[in-house]
Amino acid sequence: MGDELEAREAVRDAYQAHYRRLVAALYALTGDHAEAQDLVQEAYARALARPRQFLDVADPEAWLRTVAMNLARTRWRRRRLFDTLVRSGRVARPVESVPGVDPNRVALVAALQQLSQATRETIVLHHLADMSVHEVAETLGVPVGTVKARLSRGRAMLATLLSDVEAGQNSADSARRRPPAIQPQEVRDAP
Repeated sequence: MGDELEAREAVRDAYQAHYRRLVAALYALTGDHAEAQDLVQEAYARALARPRQFLDVADPEAWLRTVAMNLARTRWRRRRLFDTLVRSGRVARPVESVPGVDPNRVALVAALQQLSQATRETIVLHHLADMSVHEVAETLGVPVGTVKARLSRGRAMLATLLSDVEAGQNSADSARRRPPAIQPQEVRDAP
């Protein structure tokens, strides 16, 4: 019973130490904050289901991240199947709602969603989960060179996508600040 209590305490400590960082990484990966929270909570639930095994894990954060990312991949596959069913007309798509968040974060997540799954995972693990290139390679099971190539391509694509978003915002802002044009009729009617 003492081992069980110690193991549950280890899960609780891991929750306090890593929860926010894991949610941030999964949010960037999925683009949905609520789903990111669900995925991370499910990872912790799986750790609590086998607390003694979790106690033997060398790197609890890496284990939790791997479980959460595997869950995200499974949901992504299911969502892709669902989208196919929607396109075929067999299922109607539900109305989605987006919680209010910082516009920069929304732009980043939207840009990340336009990257391939592999590139997005690599970018999120390296830049948002603060993992080294070697750790990302080990986590994803790919060579270090592949990680470096994905990071390079991903950064270039994100730079383009985010500069397009910024350019669109700047033109919208300047259009709002620009005084209305004087119509010829208004000039003739002026005293």
